[in-house]
Amino acid sequence: MKQVIILKKKDGETPLESLEVFRRKHPVYKTVPMTYAGRLDPMASGLLLVLAGEECKNKEKYLALDKEYEFEVLFGFATDTYDILGKIQHSHILQNVRMSGQDLEKAIKQNLKYFTGKFIQKYPIYSSKTVKGKPLFEYGREDLEVEVPEREVNVKSLKFLKLRKINSEKLLENIEKRVSKVRGDFRQKEIIAIWKKELKKEGNFFIGSFKVRCGSGTYVRGIANSLGEKLGAPALAFSIKRTKIGKFTKEM
Repeated sequence: MKQVIILKKKDGETPLESLEVFRRKHPVYKTVPMTYAGRLDPMASGLLLVLAGEECKNKEKYLALDKEYEFEVLFGFATDTYDILGKIQHSHILQNVRMSGQDLEKAIKQNLKYFTGKFIQKYPIYSSKTVKGKPLFEYGREDLEVEVPEREVNVKSLKFLKLRKINSEKLLENIEKRVSKVRGDFRQKEIIAIWKKELKKEGNFFIGSFKVRCGSGTYVRGIANSLGEKLGAPALAFSIKRTKIGKFTKEM
């Protein structure tokens, strides 16, 4: 029986659901203590490190491992979760503010320096970080005031890969399909309804592809949101895929 297991979490799954699928496929682990060392949001996919048996005691060691991600940023929208599984807070078509694809690409490259190295990052309000014994996402859902904590993170490298366009019809189709996969109470129906209303208008939007290598505790969707703030254009994490945890690069 392995004590260190690498799973591939699917888009739309929670880490717990991914772990439960593994247990069903491997009944030998049914009564064995198991935990995942490092969460992935429901809309993120990729490698999930799971510990079993006595190795659970070493969780902190595994939590501290560096991670690598491939992620996409959708420009033109910002949500309260910093990804597509959230309520839209701000939106506009970039062409309407006279920013072409070429201008956007140039601005992205000029601003990546602000998200490389060590910097202070606020926890997203929709995260499991606790404040006064209560997860931040509960403050967000109940619309309660809270002082959001922050921490120092370390981004070892951040690369911009390419920029592509997507029209409103294709964008809505993608979002509906992916958000509908999520089970549990994540406001899915309300969020899909908001996206449908917003994307009734025809338009083209830009999606940028990136690759990041970072220390433990870095929120990739936080980088996406903050990049948009630097550019003066709403932005969110369209997709996130974890490709490496420490030395682990594939399912095992």
